[in-house]
Amino acid sequence: MPTDLLKSSSTSRVTDEELVKEFLQGASAAFDELVRRHSVAVYRTALAVLRSGADAEDVMQETFVLAFQRLQGFRHEASFKTWLLTIAWRRALHRRRSLTWQLKELVMADTEFPQAVTAHPPSVDQALMAGELSRDLRRLIRKLPSRLRDPLLLKATGHLDYQELAEILGIPTGTAKWRVSEARRLLRLKLARLGHS
Repeated sequence: MPTDLLKSSSTSRVTDEELVKEFLQGASAAFDELVRRHSVAVYRTALAVLRSGADAEDVMQETFVLAFQRLQGFRHEASFKTWLLTIAWRRALHRRRSLTWQLKELVMADTEFPQAVTAHPPSVDQALMAGELSRDLRRLIRKLPSRLRDPLLLKATGHLDYQELAEILGIPTGTAKWRVSEARRLLRLKLARLGHS
């Protein structure tokens, strides 16, 4: 008989690994809790690749269906979160590469490119400049080689540390850090050449 950890007063103290164990022992509500905990991270990971809310929603659903089906084979070589986000990342890449899907928007909110927050609405000139910066940034991100673009977009989701990012991409942590840093450096350099300081 499984010990139902979900009946405890606070499921936040129950680890993902304990929930996986509960689910494998027959507590279906444990998987619901895993979905609740990680749906935002899965969605944002897919969104980082696809830049379409509808496509990211589809990938999120596919990810949880696959996770549900494959949970028996989860080997605990990585954390459950990393394992789950790896599925999401691969499903999103598959969708991006498919012939029927076209890359729509690559918008990245990153601390390297802050937008000024003011109490007054922007002037027409400021709005035009911001729009131009946004277009140039999207275009430059699309032109980055995938080995730099993918880590940058994954990091921009805000749900991964560098170790988790490296595990998803199958590269060393130091390499992941360098690739994100290099992508940001190249973008800053190219934006400066375009007159964005």
